[in-house]
Amino acid sequence: MNRINKALLYLALGIFPYASIAQDKDTPPPNWYNLDFQKDGIMGISTEKAYDFLKNKTAKPVVVAVLDGGVDIQHEDLKEVLWKNPKETAGSTKDNDGNGYAGDVYGWNFLGNANGENVNQDNLEVTRLIRKYEPKYISVLPSTRLSETERREFVAYQQMIGDYTSKMDEAQFGATNYSRLKEDIDGIVASTGKEPKDITKADLDKITPSNDRQKMAIRIIKKELDKDPFDKFYDSLTEGVKYYEEQVNFHLNKDFNPRSIIGDNYDDASERYYGNPDVKGPDAGHGTHVAGIIGAKRGNNIGIDGVANHVEIMAVRTVPNGDEHDKDVANAIRYAVDNGAKIINMSFGKSYVYNKQTVDDAVKYAESKDVLLVHAAGNDGADVDVTKNYPMKYYTDSLGSVQGEAKNWITVGATGWKQDADLVATFSNYGYRSVDVFAPGVRINSTMPESTYKEQQGTSMAAPVVAGLAAILRSYYPDLTAPEVKDIILKSVTKVDQKVKVPGEGRSKKAYLDEISVSGGIVNAYEAVKLADELASKR
Repeated sequence: MNRINKALLYLALGIFPYASIAQDKDTPPPNWYNLDFQKDGIMGISTEKAYDFLKNKTAKPVVVAVLDGGVDIQHEDLKEVLWKNPKETAGSTKDNDGNGYAGDVYGWNFLGNANGENVNQDNLEVTRLIRKYEPKYISVLPSTRLSETERREFVAYQQMIGDYTSKMDEAQFGATNYSRLKEDIDGIVASTGKEPKDITKADLDKITPSNDRQKMAIRIIKKELDKDPFDKFYDSLTEGVKYYEEQVNFHLNKDFNPRSIIGDNYDDASERYYGNPDVKGPDAGHGTHVAGIIGAKRGNNIGIDGVANHVEIMAVRTVPNGDEHDKDVANAIRYAVDNGAKIINMSFGKSYVYNKQTVDDAVKYAESKDVLLVHAAGNDGADVDVTKNYPMKYYTDSLGSVQGEAKNWITVGATGWKQDADLVATFSNYGYRSVDVFAPGVRINSTMPESTYKEQQGTSMAAPVVAGLAAILRSYYPDLTAPEVKDIILKSVTKVDQKVKVPGEGRSKKAYLDEISVSGGIVNAYEAVKLADELASKR
């Protein structure tokens, strides 16, 4: 779900004019996603106004499971809002509560083994599927006789090859050119004799470019400095190099398969008891950021204020650097449900699926236990009514035909802080039937490992805003069912009476929010708690 500034690469190569997110040109106020449009002129969700409405009401803690890449449980702004298993002891090798997961004090890690080894990098699902089908179908000719099932697999395999080839071409292209651009900019940095955080436009004006590449690099830096300090731009560039190199070396590398580290029987989807209690893992940046949006300690004058004020964060490490495995997702959902989570945040997704049935079964299990699932819509700027993003709220059969819809599921797209044509984030997926609501997801400042903070953006950031709102509703109005919470959130959205640019290439098309989502609006905590209170008063 992470986003890379591809516009930076395109600008460097002169492919097309600079086309970053319009709302990135300005700086949003701190904690903007909690602000109120009427009071602050910012398209937040009116969190503080909601708490003012709730000030004389009591609440009880609600457990929210964060299914992600890991959470830093020692973070200064999170350590007081963590779920803790009272029957387990940290470091213990005994399963004191008998739930099958020894030492699961703060949650569980399905991406490791009992010896403490963890998976970090992994493939994309398309890479895994090609590795599976390639031995069988690489030599198939038009004249080869295939069964109906094999023919469907072969057609799907051919489509995968096309997608994989396109991704690999882009990754190799990006790795080469991002690295080249960084090399040029590193030379410029060295010539200034300054640290990146201290470089200004005045420093660049003093440099006489030695070649065309350096001239272009200086031009790029100056454009970026119109928005952000140099060190922020440099960090983005460094992340871009890392992203594309990881794509080539791990995510799209058919010869790389780290699953043996875990030691499970991957094809046995019923296998549940594997992993270890290391909920942070080797890279907890994404999950820690998500956890902070949901419930970073409010009112402590440290860092940020999360959305929910009576929340316990359960960390379930499920997503590697690469695509998540369906078996792990299903097991993570079941673990969260069985250990008391009432809301599950899932800020991940992929374009291909290996075993949808096992995930569907876990979603149905969560539905039967009245647990709400909140899922990020994805960051491809695509209509997910057409382009699939897994997991999804629709139950399907073996042929992909829809057999029903989860009543406990909310899919979330992302918006920025200004009420203008660029309200919907350029990267956000959308869908008249498939995306339920929008929520703030552009330039969200939140917690990062080692008690640091950073802005990130994506539908990965929008989903926890909604999960936090759901936690407010379930903590102050504990009798609400998961479907009722979903219904309240969808019915209480802020409507916008203007067309917005639809995400995708060029963003030339405009539409109203009710044409690209189910609810037609952005979540609003104040209106949601009022609606919940009205419903509760009638019982």
